[in-house]
Amino acid sequence: MTRIDRPDASNLEDEWLEADANGGFASGTVGTMRTRRYHALLLAATQPPAGRVVLVNGIEAWLELDGKRFPLTMQRYAPDVLYPDTSASLSSFDTEPWPTWRYTIGANTVIVAEVFVAKESRETVLRWRLEGASIAAKLEVRPLLSGRDYHALHHENPAFSFDATLEGERVQWQPYGDLPAICATSNGAYEHAPDWYRNFCYVRERERGLDFTEDLATPGVFTFSFDFTRSEAVMILHAHVGHDKPFEDSALAHASRLASRETARRAAFGSRLARSADAYVVNRNVGRTIIAGFPWFTDWGRDTFISMRGLLLASGRHQEAESILLEWADTISEGMVPNRFPDSGGLPEYNSVDASLWFVVAVHDFLATGFAHAATTSRLQSAADAILEGYSSGTRFNIAADTDGLLRAGTPGVQLTWMDAKAGDWVVTPRIGKPVEVQALWINALSIASAWNPHWQALRDQALLSFAARFVDPDSHTLFDVVDVDHEPGKVDRSIRPNQIFAVGGLPFPLVDGDIAHAVVAQVETELLTPLGLRTLAPSDPAYKALYAGGVLERDGAYHQGTVWPWLIGPFVEAWVRVHGAAGARERFLAPLYAHLDHYGLDHISEVADGDAPHAPGGAPFQAWSLAELLRIEKLLGAP
Repeated sequence: MTRIDRPDASNLEDEWLEADANGGFASGTVGTMRTRRYHALLLAATQPPAGRVVLVNGIEAWLELDGKRFPLTMQRYAPDVLYPDTSASLSSFDTEPWPTWRYTIGANTVIVAEVFVAKESRETVLRWRLEGASIAAKLEVRPLLSGRDYHALHHENPAFSFDATLEGERVQWQPYGDLPAICATSNGAYEHAPDWYRNFCYVRERERGLDFTEDLATPGVFTFSFDFTRSEAVMILHAHVGHDKPFEDSALAHASRLASRETARRAAFGSRLARSADAYVVNRNVGRTIIAGFPWFTDWGRDTFISMRGLLLASGRHQEAESILLEWADTISEGMVPNRFPDSGGLPEYNSVDASLWFVVAVHDFLATGFAHAATTSRLQSAADAILEGYSSGTRFNIAADTDGLLRAGTPGVQLTWMDAKAGDWVVTPRIGKPVEVQALWINALSIASAWNPHWQALRDQALLSFAARFVDPDSHTLFDVVDVDHEPGKVDRSIRPNQIFAVGGLPFPLVDGDIAHAVVAQVETELLTPLGLRTLAPSDPAYKALYAGGVLERDGAYHQGTVWPWLIGPFVEAWVRVHGAAGARERFLAPLYAHLDHYGLDHISEVADGDAPHAPGGAPFQAWSLAELLRIEKLLGAP
């Protein structure tokens, strides 16, 4: 796990994540100041894994020692004022076994602060422990509350209710009647002292061209006294949903029990990557699903099936993989699985050409484990057949097998491939026609289903012959990105993109070998490879965007026009190994990703990075398929 001694300006804004089992989470920075609207200590999913609301955004914490007050948290206020500043006393930060800060105060006093989320019970536990003090000390903690959708911001208003209900060690507030109540149980004394803290500044939101200031309400102050008989303070936060009861033992005992349970649960994963992977596996209905990324994604079809191969199958979590596949199998409509479920509920969105095909690939990899019993095997094979029936005969958005056996897809104004950026009515990379990775997925899906249903063999053979005849560029022996562009026969897109790598690696069955495979890998390596993954467009292309930065329009315009995607390192390394062999692959291609685990989203891999050096990470700091492909390739390469 990540340990940072003497955090400084280079890493104070790196981020940590603690996720529960329902899609809720706590997150923040090494320096404790919130830089995103999503940073919070209690962020709950009211319709798991969606319906997320922020209830407790953060705290102010101060230690009073020998008549002096020492801050243990930092805040940033607009326009860009840090107060108070704890950088001088913050001696270390560690993510093992969970986010832990050590503050050195004076010559011989250390206070340790910890935050963890108990995954199943969804409680956030805050603990402080005083070490080395020879005199009495006092800790003051002031919670900062909102009560808002996690994508929104909160501002001072008369509707906010500061009312508090006290029962033993438990204090409860319900700022807004339509949201869950907030419960705080502690071994401290609560004093009701309502106030507003105004103009918090979230710099990551400002960089993204979004609103970035917020007002938070604070209902009161908790005071904890440290002396020779008490050296630990605890506060347990949870969202009251109407049926939970106060725990019967003390806050201190309950926190200790939760800590023991979490320590054992996390240790069972064995490796750093496997433990981080667990954050993305959450409940949906009676089954399980995979969160695409934190802090702003929920579960997306494409991301779920790509991520499953590394997060679950490579880690031996077969039962959860089965649950997810069966859950999604029930959502198939007209041969398609949903691409996403709206945050606010409602009907799922069927707007992806590749998500359904990735489902079939995930089914193949799951069945290959030998874990599935006969009923599950039959159900999943039937689901795969339903997808291929829908695709071969035709379904939404002009998705259908063409006369050459290849899969056509696309209508104006709709983004169907994984390169799905859209700003208003502008589809940045429409890729209408026959995209290369879609053909790789289509032919793989036909090959997979042919193993149990010979009906698909003839179409698979036709598509494979057409692919060889139509996708190879006669000049470079690499592959076109799209053929029959905009459904115009013979029109091709020669853009150098990473999508062609899927014809060599990343899927169970490669479509090309020999000289063509070598040419594809060589072009991708020369033009697109970076330490953190593959660029989405070659720098030599006039449309190349070097940085993923700016407002929504600028970022969407760069998203697949040069921006690096770490998840693509998986198919690339697999392709490279198929062409060159495994010698040296781990050291050359995985070492930079291991180093990345200590920056940005700690113990995780980011969503994207800049196309140009130094390839600064961006987007979501915790991305499922980025981590998943690292896990999958680790298993592919074997033990170091």
